[in-house]
Amino acid sequence: MALQCRLSGTTIQSLKMATIPISSSSSRFIFRTLPKTLNLALFSRHTPPKAPPFSVLIRALSAQAVAAAPAAQISDNKVVKPQWKAAIDFKWIRDNKEEVAVNIKNRNSNANLELVLELYDKMLNLQKEVEGLRGERNNVANKMKGKLEPSERQKLVEEGKNLKEALMTLEEDLINLRDELQLEAQCIPNMTHPDVPIGGEDSSKLRNMVGSPRKLDFPVKDHLQIGKELDLIDFDAAAEVSGSKFYYLRNEAVLLEMALINWTLAEVMKRGFTPLITPEVVRSSVVEKCGFQPRGENTQVYSIEDSDQCLIGTAEIPVGGIHMDSIVAESSLPIKYVAFSHCFRTEAGAAGTATRGLYRVHQFSKVEMFILCKQEESDKYHEELIKIEEDLFSSLGLHYKTLDMATGDLGAPAYRKFDVEAWMPGLERYGEISSASNCTDYQSRRLGIRYRPSESPSTTSKKGKTNQAATKFVHTLNATACAVPRMLVCLLENFQQEDGSVIIPDPLRPFMGGIEAIYPKSR
Repeated sequence: MALQCRLSGTTIQSLKMATIPISSSSSRFIFRTLPKTLNLALFSRHTPPKAPPFSVLIRALSAQAVAAAPAAQISDNKVVKPQWKAAIDFKWIRDNKEEVAVNIKNRNSNANLELVLELYDKMLNLQKEVEGLRGERNNVANKMKGKLEPSERQKLVEEGKNLKEALMTLEEDLINLRDELQLEAQCIPNMTHPDVPIGGEDSSKLRNMVGSPRKLDFPVKDHLQIGKELDLIDFDAAAEVSGSKFYYLRNEAVLLEMALINWTLAEVMKRGFTPLITPEVVRSSVVEKCGFQPRGENTQVYSIEDSDQCLIGTAEIPVGGIHMDSIVAESSLPIKYVAFSHCFRTEAGAAGTATRGLYRVHQFSKVEMFILCKQEESDKYHEELIKIEEDLFSSLGLHYKTLDMATGDLGAPAYRKFDVEAWMPGLERYGEISSASNCTDYQSRRLGIRYRPSESPSTTSKKGKTNQAATKFVHTLNATACAVPRMLVCLLENFQQEDGSVIIPDPLRPFMGGIEAIYPKSR
């Protein structure tokens, strides 16, 4: 239950978690299982208002955003109303059910294809009944236009009344059936690139290996010990103020975060990306349209109670919403954004050494790349995104490997995903620092983002009007340019020195006022 009170004119609005299953296209470390509920406080000066081949295979499983219902509700026959409608090609799914079924199995999805097909057949049959009754009603109405005997007219009036009542019942049943079909079909994941390895995370394929682990001829410290000795990170105070998995950055660590952000933005902007700072609170419907379904048992998104809003887990979501329900000019494609935001994630995966310290936290800064492009160009831009990531990490002198992630590790929107894992000597393992996903038209169909091909021939109708070429959905791609906490882990652990200092990589020094190293404060 939400707690709201006023302290010196300030309203405390409680946060609760929306339930979203593990399905992130941006990164597999984004969403993990949370075993218990967390509560945060959000401060506002006013009381908030309460608000209630494969290119073809991809096409059917995405969705266009259309008019939204006011809120999820349950009707008399217990059918949940979807908040938005998806223009899914159900006929295509039925005609290609074998391929869709295999894809669902390979991706460990809980989508119920058989139920979707059953509901679709029922909907088609009910549509025929409705259309038949409408035809009968129109015939009765036409008969009543002529001269009729009173008794015959009365019979037609009664017949029309009965048809109207029957039609109203069937139309209501059809609406409920369509709603149920929508909700079930929206669980079907995107199709998968043919080169993606099949299996769990262990089946992922190595694409590239850069560098080798640095040889440290002294006892290796992890970033927690380094951060404490250099007075860079304070988890204890943050735990008292905010709870576990929060932190304060201090001294040079603050400069290092700012340097990472500014350097990353500068480098990515050189490649034609437009910089953005995004909203960090979004409508839950936008989260859904980006492919994160808030209906699962596991929760990873903080939602604002008594509203339709939640905190973002990645800038992919607000950036994806910029062109929602619009037709962009083909000449403007590709549209490339590089967005800075804070991210909020429940991130309460497994406890222990694998996730200790900065590796998994609830709030952090991140720079995200996002591309909207023509359908035939998304594979090319996927390669461009991973190349940018690799160039950035190579410039910092990191040892890393790039993986083509297996089907079992793909989130619902991703057609293909590349992950970058860097060596973290203090943690004694590789840890994911970035990913790049091609979501094809899965998100754009849900968000309603289209373009009209300019080279397609136009036709002229009999009335002399020019019919424009049909619109197409853009493809969307996203990639992490810099997830700050994990980059801090890499830099502190890889560039630690025997005297306790940490060397700053050359590219970051101009963004830190020329600081070349972080030394113990006693020096």
